[in-house]
Amino acid sequence: MRLLERVPATLLVVLAVFSVQFGNATGRSFFGDTSPTGAATLRLVLAAVILVLVVRPRVRDWDRRTWAGVAALGVALGGMNLLIYLAIEQIPIGVAVTIEFVGPLAVALVQVRRWLDAGWALLAFAGVALLGLDTTGAIAPLGVVFALAAAACWAGYIVLSSRVGRRGRGLDGLAVAMVVAMLVSLPFGAADAAASVAADPTLLLVFAGVALATSVLPYSFEFTALRRLETRVFGVLSALGPAVAALAGLVVLGEALGPLQLVALVLVTAATVGVQVTRARSIRPDSQPDPSDGLNRIEG
Repeated sequence: MRLLERVPATLLVVLAVFSVQFGNATGRSFFGDTSPTGAATLRLVLAAVILVLVVRPRVRDWDRRTWAGVAALGVALGGMNLLIYLAIEQIPIGVAVTIEFVGPLAVALVQVRRWLDAGWALLAFAGVALLGLDTTGAIAPLGVVFALAAAACWAGYIVLSSRVGRRGRGLDGLAVAMVVAMLVSLPFGAADAAASVAADPTLLLVFAGVALATSVLPYSFEFTALRRLETRVFGVLSALGPAVAALAGLVVLGEALGPLQLVALVLVTAATVGVQVTRARSIRPDSQPDPSDGLNRIEG
């Protein structure tokens, strides 16, 4: 952590975004070796093990309400991981992440009520609607459904993580929530994950790297950066997610987005930036961001 304190906070957020999206793309590239649910399960199991070992959560003083909140957070986290992996099997990762951003955008819109908010909502809706005009066959409807479901889980994750954070549980709550997310994934992907690892044990190393890239490293970066960044800056930088996902899809997976998909990405990103700026100015213009607020995540 001391070393990270020397790195500019804005750079840490950008590094977190790149780490998550390139980690996602790397995980996607191994869908030929295991199923999407198997890949998600491997990632969650390894991320849970790493976080528990690093954080060593203290839970002795937790009451029932805290346990219930962390358990709900873990369910949202597990759903988000499983669903986004199912989505990126069907549609390009840049498109999936663009749709998934509807989740945090909706949460932010609920918290600011200006006439401009309707404009941001319409802009985001227009971006997602453009994806429905695709005629290339690259946008499978089932993939869109999975991405929208992942967006709903992300929205739930943001709300629940904020509540857990306000109860002072921080990384302890996150580590236990990751264990719950792992348990959520097991019925759907344990068999595929076990069979894949039995056939190729090196997959454990691969998905340990994916778990580090998509969970441990970005949260370490964000946790450090959020101590020094305003909400507005953090939200704007995090909105790079769809663009970085598209870049990762191109570099790692060879997924080139078409013109309509790129326009959709730009519209949703613009709406995300706009609503984060509006929200920061209307709610707490001079305050420091909450580590569990905004676009903070361990996502799929």
